[in-house]
Amino acid sequence: MKQDNQSCLIEFVLLGFSDFKTMQELLFCLVLMFYFMALVGNSLVMILTIASPTLHTPMYFFLWNLSFLEIGYTSSISPKLLVNLLSENQTISFWGCGCQMCLFLLCGVTECCLLCAMAYDRYVAICKPLQYPCIMNYRECAKLAAASWATGIFVCLGESISIFTLPFCGSNRISHFFCDLMPVLKLTSTSTYKNEVSIATVTVVFGLLPLLLILFSYILIISTILTMPVAKNRRKAFSTCSSHLIVVFIFFGTIIVTYIHPNSIFSVDSNRLLALLYTVVTPSLNPIIYSLRNKEIKTAFMKSVARKWVFFK
Repeated sequence: MKQDNQSCLIEFVLLGFSDFKTMQELLFCLVLMFYFMALVGNSLVMILTIASPTLHTPMYFFLWNLSFLEIGYTSSISPKLLVNLLSENQTISFWGCGCQMCLFLLCGVTECCLLCAMAYDRYVAICKPLQYPCIMNYRECAKLAAASWATGIFVCLGESISIFTLPFCGSNRISHFFCDLMPVLKLTSTSTYKNEVSIATVTVVFGLLPLLLILFSYILIISTILTMPVAKNRRKAFSTCSSHLIVVFIFFGTIIVTYIHPNSIFSVDSNRLLALLYTVVTPSLNPIIYSLRNKEIKTAFMKSVARKWVFFK
């Protein structure tokens, strides 16, 4: 029977952390806690950036998009992981696996591009302050955000379709807790060389290249800050950039360590723990980093609480 471009499988089995039987309940509690923190924290940032007029600036426009992405990023994986941690049935349908991979890629690639756009915003604000209102107007910010989303859509559809049109006629057991690219690709029953080259290209172009552009932007930013004559202005400039830099290093650091290394360096367990870090933990930390180190967000939050208190009083 002809099998070209047709799958023999109707579902996959996500092995996840099934080899850690004694830790299933603990992992469930930790994942649930971080998922709840990610939902509440990022939703709060989104609400504050819309409700507070003082936060209607390009930086917070990008931050709103970033928070929205973080919710989608972790929601593509965490709910299914929570179910699997407490269930004996760890299956996911063929098309469900494809949708999970597509959403994961969409949010991941879009976030890489968006973090690069945020670095450009900081560069213009600090290195070209007089031209900032003209360069980073609402129209240009919308274009940068739209380009980030369009890039994510293009990559996620291209990679997902190219993988899930391959024949899957062997094992259906994925050695991961979600439908990641390489673990799924290993189950195909045909040559995957072109797909592996495509994945490597995407990783370099949308992983390493944005990181290099961000680092180059911050080299220019730091050199400009160091030439500022007033110490107060230097501290303020460093403060506005530090939160973004911390998020960049956490996000790109875990991505690069996970995807850009020889297969012999890390074990399957190490890769799963790293993946747990950037898919579950990191989205919950970003709103904390931005809120704790950002005076404008804290001020907007306190004003919002004060208004609610007066209303209910």
